[in-house]
Amino acid sequence: MPKSVLEAIKMGLWEFEPPEMDGGQFDATGAMPGTKDKLLVLADRVRNGQPLWHPSDREDVDDPAPPIRRPR
Repeated sequence: MPKSVLEAIKMGLWEFEPPEMDGGQFDATGAMPGTKDKLLVLADRVRNGQPLWHPSDREDVDDPAPPIRRPR
């Protein structure tokens, strides 16, 4: 079973979806949509087998940045 979309594509599995994750299992980003920073976060999520979208990701210029999670 592939860990990420990238692994699935290499295996020819075009219907692969990463497992559903609660928003508490990965970090939200305050990066603006369409920016290089946002694309870097999305690329990391793909590599790590995470969903692309976090429920608390910043969606536009008027949205406040999400709180930063601190390691426990």
